[in-house]
Amino acid sequence: MKILVGSQNPVKIEATKEAFNRYFGDADVIGISVKSGVPDQPVEEQVLEGAKNRAVELLNLNKIQNLGSEYFVGIEGGIAKLTGTWFSFGGICILDISGNKGYGTSPLFELPKTIIDKLLEGVELGDVMDKLQNKKNTKQKLGAIGYFTNEIMSRKELYVSGIITAMIPLLHKELFSK
Repeated sequence: MKILVGSQNPVKIEATKEAFNRYFGDADVIGISVKSGVPDQPVEEQVLEGAKNRAVELLNLNKIQNLGSEYFVGIEGGIAKLTGTWFSFGGICILDISGNKGYGTSPLFELPKTIIDKLLEGVELGDVMDKLQNKKNTKQKLGAIGYFTNEIMSRKELYVSGIITAMIPLLHKELFSK
């Protein structure tokens, strides 16, 4: 089974592969960089909108280039405010070859105000975390969740759960029909 994911970030590619392997076995996942159509640091509804835009772009690319893929995965990291508290999470949108759609999210985790202030100014969480840790490209490794959980959880783990839940409407189309 061939799956396209709208990123060349190895964390997103590996998370997609793991989630689809759990459902179907031998998944061939290819990462293609596509535009999200939302700001670099999406906020609230922009997160799922960006994920959907990526999945739609992949579906269209598949049709134009006849790539032979069956599923199209958009993953967008962002922040949202719930009950007065800001959280980081990954939004996922998956389309199948017929255009059926499923949404999911990773677990949410709280971010400190000092980081939120920078994010609301438009700075990407990955850049903030790189500076905080004096490292480079942390978003392609453990991510912010790795730092805040003392490396107990990785960004890949977050995305795997979101991808698994985004598949629910596609696995149970009879319950989610329009």
